[in-house]
Amino acid sequence: MSKLLSSSVRLLRPHILFPVVREARMPDRCAFAITAFKSTATNGDFQSEILYEPLEGVERLENYRPGGYHPIQIGDHLHNRYRIIHKLGHGSYLTTWLACDEQINKFVAVKTCMGNSNPREMDIITTLTRPRDPAVKSPGRTMVPSILDTFTIHGLNASLSRIIHGDLHMDNILLKSVHDFDRLSVEQLYEKYGAPELDPVVHLDDKPLPPGVPSHGIAPVWLGEASEDITLPEARILLTDFGEAFLYLHELKYESHTPLVIRPPEARFEPNKPLSFQSDIWTFACTIWSIIAQRPLFEVFLATEDDMTCEHVDTLGVLPLEWWKKWEARRQKFTEDGTPINRDPYRSWEDRFEDSVQQPRRDSGTPVIDAKERTAVFDMLRPMLLFRPENRSTTKQILESEWIVKWALPEYEKVRKYG
Repeated sequence: MSKLLSSSVRLLRPHILFPVVREARMPDRCAFAITAFKSTATNGDFQSEILYEPLEGVERLENYRPGGYHPIQIGDHLHNRYRIIHKLGHGSYLTTWLACDEQINKFVAVKTCMGNSNPREMDIITTLTRPRDPAVKSPGRTMVPSILDTFTIHGLNASLSRIIHGDLHMDNILLKSVHDFDRLSVEQLYEKYGAPELDPVVHLDDKPLPPGVPSHGIAPVWLGEASEDITLPEARILLTDFGEAFLYLHELKYESHTPLVIRPPEARFEPNKPLSFQSDIWTFACTIWSIIAQRPLFEVFLATEDDMTCEHVDTLGVLPLEWWKKWEARRQKFTEDGTPINRDPYRSWEDRFEDSVQQPRRDSGTPVIDAKERTAVFDMLRPMLLFRPENRSTTKQILESEWIVKWALPEYEKVRKYG
């Protein structure tokens, strides 16, 4: 008999959101690359053997197993209150679903984390939203969702951390939508955005599906808008997905589950040292680049760790000496001085900026970034991407950088003024 395990469920303040990432305008190659990077952000506990026919846009079905994803289907009811309406997205450790709160007739989002993940997100969000001094207003607090409800259910696969909220997203930096989705009935929402498409899950050897594996896979619904259709007052940010967050003074974390494309190099070359604030600085720099550019700074299709390290060296130069010697594949990739072996010359930092930022702007009729701002962007990002984490910029230095002061903060103040 299958063992039933308890699952905790959490409800967050409902916001209707859509991603910052401008997927509608991304080149096909870039969109595929991001999918590939996300699929590689797994750990050794995940099922590596392919058991089912892959479904486009659907999470890896092999991870419906004890300790993995919890099976959810359209029409399921949770806690006798939340009816599953559509799929919103998935990540390496979670699936997210659009649900209707039938008590108050509003849409919410159900976030289901893997059973073997650490359910720390509620504590992190509570810490971020709890005022240290009620008399002091923190503008950043409005960028974090707040928890409205928690409850427990039972599932076959594991103890699951579930968060119900209105964060309708594929990524972790969202924009609050101006559209009032709660005015729509479920039928009207399906008519406007499309009903769920159910793709049968098929075992490769034609065996019956085991317990805990859904009968159908569901691709996520798209509720967003192209970036050029978003006005400045609508650009109100909400940060989500704190499942991998931790309190540095109370906990040490050594393994990075950040997608490979933005994972800091010390996670590979210094696995016995705990991750730090400086690890976030590297990821933050990659995220800033992705907002400005049309392609990731480091980009390889179906990337391996060696592929990403090659990208780092191509863009930023030779690794620190002990890392350089430790990297076993280096002898097949580079000479001692960092010259690529048996492949085309690498793209420099400047080439990547031209290809990913300036040329797409020209193609779309958007003014290019002028020389002064370009220099300011480089001067801010390069120190954030130093290989040694202890040498990277501090948060204070980033906030005091020329690009933040002269370009980013003035635009942010406009959002605060008109939002």
